[in-house]
Amino acid sequence: MAGRRKAPAPFPSDEEILRFIHESDTQVGKREIARAFRLDAQQKMLLKKRLREMELTGTLQRGRGKHFAEPGTLPSVSVVQVSGLDSDGDVIAKPVNWDHDTPMPVIYMKPEKPGHPALGIGDRTLAKLSSLGDKNKDGAPLYEGSTIRRLTETTAKVMGVLETSSGHFRLRPTDRRAKAEVIIEFTDANEASAGDLVRAELLPGKRLGLKKARVIERLASTDNNRAASLIAIHDHGIPTDFSSEAQDIADKSKAAPMAGREDLRNIPLITIDGADSRDFDDAVWAEPDTTPDNNGGWHLIVAIADVAWYVRPNSALDKDAYQRGNSVYFPDRVVPMLPEALSNGWCSLVPKEDRPCMAAHLWLNAEGNLIRHRFCRAMMRSHARLTYEQVQGAHDGVIEDATEMLVEKAISPLYGAYKCLAKARSKRGALELDLPERQVIIAEDGSVQGVTVRQRHDSHKLIEEFMIAANVAAAETLEKFKQPCMYRIHNQPSLEKMEALREFLNSMEISIPKGQVIRAQQFNKILERVAGTTQSEIINTVILRSQSQAEYSPDNIGHFGLNLHKYSHFTSPIRRYSDLLVHRALILGLRLDKALSQGGLDSDILDFTEVGTHLSQCERRAATAERDAVDRFIAGFMAGNIGDEFIGRVNGVTRFGLFIKLVESGAEGLMPISSLPNDYYVHDEVHQCLRGDRNGRVFTLGQNLNVTLVEAIPLTGGMILRLSDHEPGPERKNRAVKRGNGKRNSKHQKKQHKARARKAGMKKTVKK
Repeated sequence: MAGRRKAPAPFPSDEEILRFIHESDTQVGKREIARAFRLDAQQKMLLKKRLREMELTGTLQRGRGKHFAEPGTLPSVSVVQVSGLDSDGDVIAKPVNWDHDTPMPVIYMKPEKPGHPALGIGDRTLAKLSSLGDKNKDGAPLYEGSTIRRLTETTAKVMGVLETSSGHFRLRPTDRRAKAEVIIEFTDANEASAGDLVRAELLPGKRLGLKKARVIERLASTDNNRAASLIAIHDHGIPTDFSSEAQDIADKSKAAPMAGREDLRNIPLITIDGADSRDFDDAVWAEPDTTPDNNGGWHLIVAIADVAWYVRPNSALDKDAYQRGNSVYFPDRVVPMLPEALSNGWCSLVPKEDRPCMAAHLWLNAEGNLIRHRFCRAMMRSHARLTYEQVQGAHDGVIEDATEMLVEKAISPLYGAYKCLAKARSKRGALELDLPERQVIIAEDGSVQGVTVRQRHDSHKLIEEFMIAANVAAAETLEKFKQPCMYRIHNQPSLEKMEALREFLNSMEISIPKGQVIRAQQFNKILERVAGTTQSEIINTVILRSQSQAEYSPDNIGHFGLNLHKYSHFTSPIRRYSDLLVHRALILGLRLDKALSQGGLDSDILDFTEVGTHLSQCERRAATAERDAVDRFIAGFMAGNIGDEFIGRVNGVTRFGLFIKLVESGAEGLMPISSLPNDYYVHDEVHQCLRGDRNGRVFTLGQNLNVTLVEAIPLTGGMILRLSDHEPGPERKNRAVKRGNGKRNSKHQKKQHKARARKAGMKKTVKK
């Protein structure tokens, strides 16, 4: 009928938008998406908002200009920095900005044009990038880059160990990606000796052949048992020195006054931490709620060190803390966010001493639901510093001198409240992953005594649930008083990761229905189904890998893993800057500090979105450094076991080989594909396996193998394994893997793969 308005086109789903971006041969922006789906003016406004939401949740990333890309990919033009040379002398670069939870891409730079100087380590350049469609043995995607415009030429610094060569030293880099060594003349060694861990500065000179450098700092001898954490600290640029102004503020700090604080000193608050903890920033207490209308309910107090009293906005101390973002914990040391005078002194809730705190009064009903809460500034006195093992032992009837007087008045009520909180958690449907954590046991001299799996008791879970309840209360309070909040957000798994997980679980005859809203309870049902089976650990691992990474943001999207709509971090301001921001916002909103109210809050001078990004990056930097240090400590410990046999579990499958996790210690190493029985192996990504083309042997995720340790390199943290001589190998037939689903390579593809393998430092896939 004439004059009837045309009905608008259907608005695309997130999945459809991502598919369009993935399948497009050209760069995609909002205009291209709107045109492809025939959106009208009103829908274009909705699209703009939706694309912004997808960016915030990590489903989408913004590329160059106004274009979008899938998370974890590099734009076609980007700023990169030369990080080293490979064993063939090819220049390797890395993206300058990389804050994803996927391995950082490796970029092979093309040779410079005739007449232009070659790129050197540390140089930055605007480069045109193209994907090679492959990954190296660490799972990092490979790119090829060509220089558009050189931005900087820097004096690059490298870290490594000095080794004596003919007439000079050679510097063996600590970075496992850097294959080329560096020459250091004896006169440029700055009194360092062979075996020393040093930082060196590359010298100007010819670009061909091995580079020359001079030592600028001797860090330690590699005989030093603590070198592993030093390497991680310097590799990842972890700040270790405080400014003189910040140190001076910390050293001059003194006891906070009682004025304006509630007196909690007679309440038997206790701290519960690991045996090796040095900073105690939270204390807990519970009692049955006597309110007539809350039968079976509980009153909790979670008292947190009042760091905001000592660290004032925009002070030198505050700036240093912000730069660090968080404390970093290594097996043998801590790199603190705050100077020791505060982190182990005035801000640590040491027993029998008055300490200022921010206290959260929490009231639970009999079902463990938070029904009301109140925050205050207070003065407390910890009645005891207990470990998780002591508290659990006391609850189980193993009483020590330290817990004898605390069982009835402090410990038993905590477990009563925890029982309610656990009931609420189960009903809420928080994600319940069960993954063992490696623990490196360090002796007093810094040597590794052993590697074990960290024990986890109900006392650990008790503290976690108390902290979660306080974190929720903090977020709710800030919203109520309309104060800016640095939320702790966790998005649901991306569509791409969910599809990969679905396909893998299907191969194990476990299904996840399509078309449903993904909830943590769905994962929990799967985990309950496989609990106690040989599949349990690997399925826990695969589900963990499918999850998005939690981060900090002023834009709240909720916390998927905990299944909470409002969540912040309030409970650890000694070691997390995000928590300090939340404390300041609470103090301002509740008018607990006139000076802070007059001076304004951080949000008045800071971009909270930018701050959230910075803190998320600091957190990832710390996690990577901690993991690298643990790998190096373990490799050093395992170096004495070369040739020994172990039971290992396949923890990762790539076309380059198998990542093996040793069952007893949790140590991880690589089994190169070249060490597998003679065959051509097809990598089946869907079923996470390698399958022999001729003999039909299958190596699949979660499989147990008898393995022999071939090599352990403490300098880089790498370990190489092979199948034990008496390992029969997997069965020729495997019901969980259907033949024909792998990627069979044509002769041309095999040739192409070998060329890429050379670039990635891999072994040949075909054994002759």
